[in-house]
Amino acid sequence: QVQLVESGGGLVQAGGSLRLSCAASGRTFSSYAMGWFRQAPGKEREFVAAINWSGGSTYYADSVKGRFTISRDNAKNTVWLQMNSLKPEDTAVYYCAASQRATGRLSSIYDYWGQGTQVTVSS
Repeated sequence: QVQLVESGGGLVQAGGSLRLSCAASGRTFSSYAMGWFRQAPGKEREFVAAINWSGGSTYYADSVKGRFTISRDNAKNTVWLQMNSLKPEDTAVYYCAASQRATGRLSSIYDYWGQGTQVTVSS
């Protein structure tokens, strides 16, 4: 069982940056692949970024590639999403998720989810 708590969301102007954190409970964090997803009002939840258990492999949605960076520190049971050059279309609730099965873009492979943190980008 893993519990995930996101933080770091807020209101930022277009072009600005935010760093989201996801703190995980449990002693098996290093065995999980981690992902970030987001959901804007009236839209389906979408994949943002993922990282494998060691941090050696990362994956990004095309819409955030080159602007967002996912990273993790297994000693701190934490995964981060550094978001730069933010755009109004990045406005959403951001969720972190953990998977024991695989690293990937599909929400169905993730077993545990956080409660989400709101990111609002003003134009």
